[in-house]
Amino acid sequence: MRKIGVLGAGSWGTALSKVLCENGHDLKVWLRDETQCNDIRTTKINNKYLPNVILPDNLYFTTDIEEALGSSEIILNAIPTQKIREVFKMIPKNLVTDKIIINCSKGIELGTHYLISEIIKEESINSDYVILSGPSHAEEVALQLPTAITAASDNEEAAKIVQDLFMTTYLRVYTNKDVKGVELGGALKNIIALGAGISDGVGFGDNAKAALMTRGVLEMSRLGMCLGAEFSTFQGLSGIGDLIVTCTSKHSRNRNAGFLIGQGLKKDEAIKKIGMVVEGITTTYAAYELAKENNVDMPIVHAMYDVLENSADVKETVTKLMLREKKDE
Repeated sequence: MRKIGVLGAGSWGTALSKVLCENGHDLKVWLRDETQCNDIRTTKINNKYLPNVILPDNLYFTTDIEEALGSSEIILNAIPTQKIREVFKMIPKNLVTDKIIINCSKGIELGTHYLISEIIKEESINSDYVILSGPSHAEEVALQLPTAITAASDNEEAAKIVQDLFMTTYLRVYTNKDVKGVELGGALKNIIALGAGISDGVGFGDNAKAALMTRGVLEMSRLGMCLGAEFSTFQGLSGIGDLIVTCTSKHSRNRNAGFLIGQGLKKDEAIKKIGMVVEGITTTYAAYELAKENNVDMPIVHAMYDVLENSADVKETVTKLMLREKKDE
């Protein structure tokens, strides 16, 4: 049995906490909202994020971050990307020292363009970082539907420890050493999923979405390899696998937000209607800036930026993409 502190009780943090608790580990989950915390304690249901899932009786929730992490040897981070640094700065440094820190959030920090591994490295001391990513919706994992994900770390032993923590009859975990590739795959696919939703919302067909997804993998790989990731990672679970599920699933908040934008809503209106963090929107801005800085050709990302930032007409934007200079595949 491992003592694990969890940061964040959104859908993914809650679903993974349920897996770990059912695997026999001792968990304490931190969240900010006192009312939500009391409701979960009383009902054993996270009504805001996983209303159809009953949680284990021994899964403990608290609004005291030091109580959640005080006795932990492992930390699971499920805080949205743009809030991770803020939360880690709240934590006494001794509580984020010499730990295994598992991250299941996806994105790129605005301003710094840091990946989450780089944020955690700055905000913790002598801790091993492991990123969990892959085609996995919290709603399905919480219902014990078959799922496969990747645990990537520079420390092979830490990756295997995390693999053992989560493995069940319905959740299969593969290890990987390409931390940067796994992180970038998980972040960048949200941009493509947002575009897939816009495509559906505006009324384009399956042909358009298939082309978007296929060319999107290429753009993800281009930026990834420029930043030091391995091409093969983008062909695996955290690349193509995660892209497929996020572009096509009814559970995908990025795809669903894109659909609303395609239907005519502004990005802020879409976010409000979704009611959860839509990482693909902030990641579009970060990826657009990274592509410019590194002179990487990412026409889909540029088009998405134009739609989000400049309210460009979607159909005109697609026409521009279709009429780009002819080239070999």
